[in-house]
Amino acid sequence: MATVIAIANQKGGVGKTTTAINLAAAFARKKKRTLLVDLDPQANSTLTFFPLDEVTHSVYEVLTDHQMTFPEIVKPTRFANLCVAPAKIALAKLEANLVGQFDAPFRLKDALVPSRDQFDMIVIDTPPTLGIMTVNGLVAANYLLVPIQAAYYALEGTDDFLETFERIRARPNPDLQLVGVVITLFDKRTNLARDSLKQVRQVFGDKLFKTVIGKNVRLEESPAYKETIFSFAPDSPGAEDYERLAREVLQRVAYRENKHTVSNARATSA
Repeated sequence: MATVIAIANQKGGVGKTTTAINLAAAFARKKKRTLLVDLDPQANSTLTFFPLDEVTHSVYEVLTDHQMTFPEIVKPTRFANLCVAPAKIALAKLEANLVGQFDAPFRLKDALVPSRDQFDMIVIDTPPTLGIMTVNGLVAANYLLVPIQAAYYALEGTDDFLETFERIRARPNPDLQLVGVVITLFDKRTNLARDSLKQVRQVFGDKLFKTVIGKNVRLEESPAYKETIFSFAPDSPGAEDYERLAREVLQRVAYRENKHTVSNARATSA
């Protein structure tokens, strides 16, 4: 069964999509069969890999009354082991379409069932809101990864977001775990960034990844050239940062899965 990781933060401009794209690409480079699910109506993850006119069907058709299935809309990229479930602007209509639907928070989780045996890793890029799309991502995921920018307002809205996370854990998805928080767009030259990093460390402690994603012009340029950082600038600091982050994520997931297996074995023997 695939490990499903939702990349989410209600605050925009924190490198969420950049993290989703390059983390998925890093997993694929490690020979993990990886699916990147684009839940953002802006479709930036999708546009990194395909021109919009090549996207006939999207996640929208899967989540609206099950018109299509994930295997029907998933598109392989030119990169080995990496596929994308694309988004289109039509996703912006989904919120209104799902109002009053009893299964609204579970649409993505249910739709992913056929794909969970086909992939090792599923990365979900969510929109920068706490609406139904983000809720669907959190309900479908095993793990949540939160990107935070090292800036003055870095923690603004974090309390609301973590409250939503706990509500999801309380009812629709008790198995959801916070795999970690990652600092993005870090400019080590400024005192403000260093002070913000200390603040985030005080709040999150060991939940904060050791890897810090530095501010890097190559990371900003790569989507415009329809590339991941690994194909665009493989020797850049940005590529090194996301390689390290992927390694850390996989280590944390392996540790928690191991712990869960041991716990279940003890419970069974008891």
